[in-house]
Amino acid sequence: MPHLFLVGRAQIRRTGPDRSNGKRRKVKSIEFGDLPKRFDINEREAYWRKRWSELGIEKRDPGAPRDRSFVIDSPPPTVSGALHIGHVFSYTHQDLIARYKRMAGWNVVYPMGWDDNGLPTERRVQNYFSVRAEPNVSYIENLDVEAERLRLELGKNQQLVISRQNFIEMCHVVTELDEVAFKDTFMRMGYSIDWGDEYATIDDKSRRIAQRSFLDLHQKGHVYQLEAPTMWDVDFQTAVAQAEVEDREKGGAYHDIEFGVFEDDAPVKSFVVSTTRPELLAACVGVTAHPDDERFKGLFGMHAVTPGFFAKVPIFPSEEADPEKGTGILMVCTFGDQTDVAWWREEGLELRQVLGRNGRILDRAFGGEDGWQSLNPAKANANYQQMVGKRVPSARAIAVELMRDPENSATGNGAPLQGEPQQIQHPVRYYEKGDSPLEYLTTRQWFVRLLDKKEQMLEMGRRITWHPEFMRKRYENWTENLNVDWCISRQRYFGVSIPVWYPLDDQGERIYDDVIVAPEAMLPVDPETMAPPGYSEDRRGVPGGFAGEADVFDTWFTSSLSPQRVARWGEEDDQMDSLFPMDIRPQAHDIIRTWAFYTIAKAMLHQESVPWHNIILSGWVLDPDRKKMSKSKGNVVTPIDTLDRFGADAVRYWSASFRLGSDAAHDESIFKIGGKLVTKLYNAGKFVLAQTAEDGPITNELDRAFVAELKEVVRRATQAFENFEFSIALQETEKFFWGAFTDNYIELLKRRSRAEDDPAGRASAVAALRLGLNVVLRLFAPIVPTIADEVWSWVFAGETGHASIHQAPWPTIEEF
Repeated sequence: MPHLFLVGRAQIRRTGPDRSNGKRRKVKSIEFGDLPKRFDINEREAYWRKRWSELGIEKRDPGAPRDRSFVIDSPPPTVSGALHIGHVFSYTHQDLIARYKRMAGWNVVYPMGWDDNGLPTERRVQNYFSVRAEPNVSYIENLDVEAERLRLELGKNQQLVISRQNFIEMCHVVTELDEVAFKDTFMRMGYSIDWGDEYATIDDKSRRIAQRSFLDLHQKGHVYQLEAPTMWDVDFQTAVAQAEVEDREKGGAYHDIEFGVFEDDAPVKSFVVSTTRPELLAACVGVTAHPDDERFKGLFGMHAVTPGFFAKVPIFPSEEADPEKGTGILMVCTFGDQTDVAWWREEGLELRQVLGRNGRILDRAFGGEDGWQSLNPAKANANYQQMVGKRVPSARAIAVELMRDPENSATGNGAPLQGEPQQIQHPVRYYEKGDSPLEYLTTRQWFVRLLDKKEQMLEMGRRITWHPEFMRKRYENWTENLNVDWCISRQRYFGVSIPVWYPLDDQGERIYDDVIVAPEAMLPVDPETMAPPGYSEDRRGVPGGFAGEADVFDTWFTSSLSPQRVARWGEEDDQMDSLFPMDIRPQAHDIIRTWAFYTIAKAMLHQESVPWHNIILSGWVLDPDRKKMSKSKGNVVTPIDTLDRFGADAVRYWSASFRLGSDAAHDESIFKIGGKLVTKLYNAGKFVLAQTAEDGPITNELDRAFVAELKEVVRRATQAFENFEFSIALQETEKFFWGAFTDNYIELLKRRSRAEDDPAGRASAVAALRLGLNVVLRLFAPIVPTIADEVWSWVFAGETGHASIHQAPWPTIEEF
């Protein structure tokens, strides 16, 4: 008598083996009508997420040996607002690999961190609450921002100025809320992350490991402090590193301005400079041209005089001057760009910094004992004062008008401006998250020495396998073209503090050459609120006392330690021996120059090792205009709406359809194809598992040919996954499923799988169909995990003892 039992949602019919009459037992099957006609993807995804958590499929074995563990250096997303579809596109790739590797028998270490400190977070808090932190503002306990704004009668566009501590508290609140939203999206996507390995880059352990990194680099002589020209974002008012800079095509203008050439304080010649930055004329400290340029050879060694400010500056030759740029002769200012910095250093030129940290023109004076040299200080001061306090665009407009005035000529030949400005489009350097062009300002910063380690960095890159291989060239190009050391200090608040203090001399000035580095036992430290060893807090800021370092680390300084953070480097539960180097780093290709480069640098400097053996690089998601989706461009699509419409399996299918390194279109037609695949698997599973037959071998030649083809698909899909080519694995499996299995084989076997007069042929057909479904489900499982587990649960979970398909072994050739 048949009996029924429940697995998942389907009733399973099984005829028990009746050995009394010698009949062979029948295979398990389902009642076709007991399953819904349509598969409710959102409802079943919620069910399986809960079920996976109950089964602990994502949990790693912390005691597993290193040679049986597969360790993923998961990228901690920047926590600043909402995730967009580009995030789930790339984060899906690592989950495909994680799920495959688990089924292949590996102990998968799949952590997740949140990069929740740094400028993006600060900007989000500033904009959301309309606040601004200042270091000397008093802390307000239990600050109510709206109540404080009302008390101070602030207007809608006025920022509330708050203390450093209040600002940090607000950053913590916002990031914790964002992390919840991020985590919810990742869970909806079905990511099999081990949340027992969750961390944040601002938590105590991360802060301690980042500061431990600094201590180690300092002890090894890899870090130094220097007051020097540095790239500066005038809106964020902080230094930035070379890797955080991007060129943007912007409109500008060449201004042809006449300079004088003087001998014995009298003009003897003139030349014309083409400049896009006339507002820096007051900062001009030299003029240069190529040594082989016949037009200017006779000027080298003489002095030019700047129009409007009448400063005498040297004229010198330089191989770096481009005869084809502008008029071929250039003014050197402090500072217009990195080339100006190089010329200033090489020629030992004067420093005339006219821009302040806020991007406004500083109040400076010409003439007198302390003023800048000028042949006409009164006129220079009158001109300069018109620009003081102005931001660059306004100062530029004023400078242009000054150059239209004949009285500002250095030669007496009329207005210095020759003709009208010539409009151009040219690349302008920006901080990648900034809104204003970068400036070069002289500030004191901390640096990591990397320029002297380029060859070592290149060798580390060669020891890593890049997927796709051509991406390694991007790393090499970046390394070879690096022209400054890594600036790691930021003049911000919400970040990991640089763990140093400075003794103060008898005048209360900092003694920078005698820095006090925090001892290991004190970590993590905040030098702004904690006193160094040997000092009491009442000695802060007084002569003979100390001052804490107010700067924080560049966020990449912390996130580049993700392998060490996951492996708990230097902590009581240190797991470096069992987790490091890691197996793969998944990331987007546009941050090779930052996250990949800095992570390789940190592993090299700390462990003399590569951080991981493989790096897999995803492309961008493009909008309909073929532009990269990004929050800053406002062209993003949020994943929640897409998940509600199509389900996670369809979104994962879309992500898996693209090769590593290739950009993906946000194409709804692909989501729909993924949805059709889910439906087809559901219906194919219902048909195959509804067939009954005696349990017997596969003997029919057609069935055996089908199994041979299935075996070849397993081989190709496995090889593709081993090479992290999940798109090829999907392509091979999908081609077989649609072409060979459902469109042909099932149709050919429908009659024989129900034939009462051919029990052996029927048994062979049903056995082959079930083997095909069993294997296909496992091949699809990393990509469409919900539907794979749903169909698996109807029969195969009970037969195999694997409650989830993701606990079942990956199909192998040996099975056949």
